Amino acid sequence: MTSPLGLRSDPTLDQRLQLLIEAVTDYGIFLLDPEGHIMSWNTGAQKLKGWRREEILGNHFSIFYPPEAVASGWPQEELRLAKARGRFEDEGWRVRKDGTRFWANVIITALYGPMGELTGYAKITRDLTERRKHEEELRESEERFRLLVDGVRDYAIFMLDPNGIVQSWNAGAQAIHGYEASEIVGRHFRAFYPPETAEARAPEIELEQALSQGRVEDEGWRVRKDGSLFWANVVVTAIRGPDGELRGYAKITRDMSERRRLEELERSSRRMNEFLATLAHELRNPLAPIRNAVTIMQLETLSSPVLRNCRDVIDRQLTHVTRLVDDLLDVGRLTTGKIKLRKELVRLADVVARSVETARPLITARRHSLTLQQPPQPVYVNGDSTRLSQILQNLLVNAAKYTPEGGQITLAVEAVDSFVYVKVKDNGRGLAPEHLKSIFQLFMQTDSSTSAGSDSGLGIGLTLARSLTEMHGGSLEAESPGLGQGSTFTVRLPAATQQAVEEEEANREDAQGGLRVLVIDDNRDSADSATDVLRLLGNQVECAYDGESGIAMAKRLKPHMILLDLAMPGMDGFEARKRLREQGTADSALLVAMTGFGNEEDKRRTRAAGFDAHLTKPVELDALVSLLNEARERAGKAPRA
Repeated sequence: MTSPLGLRSDPTLDQRLQLLIEAVTDYGIFLLDPEGHIMSWNTGAQKLKGWRREEILGNHFSIFYPPEAVASGWPQEELRLAKARGRFEDEGWRVRKDGTRFWANVIITALYGPMGELTGYAKITRDLTERRKHEEELRESEERFRLLVDGVRDYAIFMLDPNGIVQSWNAGAQAIHGYEASEIVGRHFRAFYPPETAEARAPEIELEQALSQGRVEDEGWRVRKDGSLFWANVVVTAIRGPDGELRGYAKITRDMSERRRLEELERSSRRMNEFLATLAHELRNPLAPIRNAVTIMQLETLSSPVLRNCRDVIDRQLTHVTRLVDDLLDVGRLTTGKIKLRKELVRLADVVARSVETARPLITARRHSLTLQQPPQPVYVNGDSTRLSQILQNLLVNAAKYTPEGGQITLAVEAVDSFVYVKVKDNGRGLAPEHLKSIFQLFMQTDSSTSAGSDSGLGIGLTLARSLTEMHGGSLEAESPGLGQGSTFTVRLPAATQQAVEEEEANREDAQGGLRVLVIDDNRDSADSATDVLRLLGNQVECAYDGESGIAMAKRLKPHMILLDLAMPGMDGFEARKRLREQGTADSALLVAMTGFGNEEDKRRTRAAGFDAHLTKPVELDALVSLLNEARERAGKAPRA
């Protein structure tokens, strides 16, 4: 006797097997002959497909397939594959008696007799319509969620794998961070952190906390593709699978730079507005007549040295008051968004020179020593030269005011990776730990006991400096070991791209082989006018307004000729010449003394000091051209007529 599966078996066992198959209601189980005609039909098949046994026996099993599948020959192909492989499994649409469709999982097994001949096929069908419906709903839900996430522009939403590698990237991430998906997917997310933060393992610590706590939220500086910084709110959530294994992390980032800046200013907006209103009435109007009165006293001849000293005191203090008023008005412009930066490619050495020149009188008056440290190669940033100078000037003035007389101030410039750091360090009063953040708040005084002293201020300089720095995409931070141990203020700015720097350097080179000339003169009018003349003569010219700045500039510029004023405050021309020789800058340069002293004794003195030539102010054009030709010959260039 042959069993329902085509094998000889015990009749009793065969009956039991037939009863078992008949009792199954969740699966359609039936037999086909070798050509595919239906030979048996269980209760599950009737329930699933709708045909009764007497209606379906003898029909070809292709009746269960949609017309397009029958037309393509797929039912016969299933039998062929089952015969070739012994077993074939597939999923697809099938048709019930009433014409409705359902998604089926089908297993067809080839059956063979004792002699190895094909006796037919066993076919098992399951209805997976509900499962497919749920899968489709899940896919649609995931697609809707993906489209929703991709369309968000105010939030950077992306996925990380367990190692912190970026796996997805939405439009908001591109808008905030600046990277396109093709540029960042596959890279580690530490690319968004400033170098020092990344070196401190902040990205790894963030993932560790998210892993242990499930979710972590943080705020701090992050870096865009162009190197600019922004203040970010970040939420990192660990994503786990059904079995608890870590699948990765979801990361959401918001740019909070504007909110942070406004929050700091808005804390004191009411007091500031009241103060500015009072200032406009009480101070601004009297400043103009006071300045006019000082100017008249400067034009009149005052025989008394006491009166001349009093006039000069009034002049200096009036300048100080005017600067305070200007700072206050700038704060008002910040809160109303009226300060607009005029950005261009700026050489930081020029900004430093301008800032030092402005702060020099206070530094000299308090008998501080100022040391400048700048890299030998030019450093460029994209910024507003006037506002950048204002930032450094405020830091230098702050250092001079809060350092006891005879102190030491250092301004150091350093380029690291894609950032430029300017540090102003002093050995003055220092700051308590609780004041390191609060000193940047508007009208903040760290020591109220000194508010009436000579070193007091309105507490706006650092607020302005930080706000202007952040408008440039940078940051300003304070450090101090403690009270009495000095302070360091660090300005961090994104460096200009190498391409922009190379273009600027190329533009600065004179197309006809001009000389590199450095003018060092504390008289600004004299230095600027000499610079203009030299440039008109086809040269690349820079000027410095004091000896220290000139020495630093010479190291970077490597000039062919240096015009050096002798009678400068602080470091005079003779000391500057000595320093230039010591650092080797002037070895190949034509070193020219440019001074108002022009008798023979003065010329003998400059020759004895090692100057190559002596020019007496006002400088005659012929004499200047002659010295330029001498410098050209020394540099191996053809002289000019």
